[in-house]
Amino acid sequence: MFKTKTRLERHLKKHMRVRTRLAGSAERPRLCVFRSLMHIYVQIIDDSTGRTLVSASTLDKEIRAEAGGNNKEMAKKVGQLAAKRALEKGIASVVFDRGGYLYHGRVKCLADSAREAGLKF
Repeated sequence: MFKTKTRLERHLKKHMRVRTRLAGSAERPRLCVFRSLMHIYVQIIDDSTGRTLVSASTLDKEIRAEAGGNNKEMAKKVGQLAAKRALEKGIASVVFDRGGYLYHGRVKCLADSAREAGLKF
């Protein structure tokens, strides 16, 4: 019999398909998004060295201090914080890796707020 794929297996397949098309470099690192039911995480990664340059999430002290609001508002704050930290490190342009998630809802809010804060995709 054919084995049906679980939701996680389908998501990982989408995630790897997107990842093969995107590659972060020193000039344009990859902005990678991960979202769970409660939190959203962002990392800016240089794939040539395999190092995380900048990270931000809803678990950061700066965002937890302003806790409240819905998930979209928190995603906007995470996007602004990630862009602020990236610009402080001299990173102005990134490649956006949505991680296999649809460009909708929290992922879209995060990307829009990072753009408004000065990050170029």
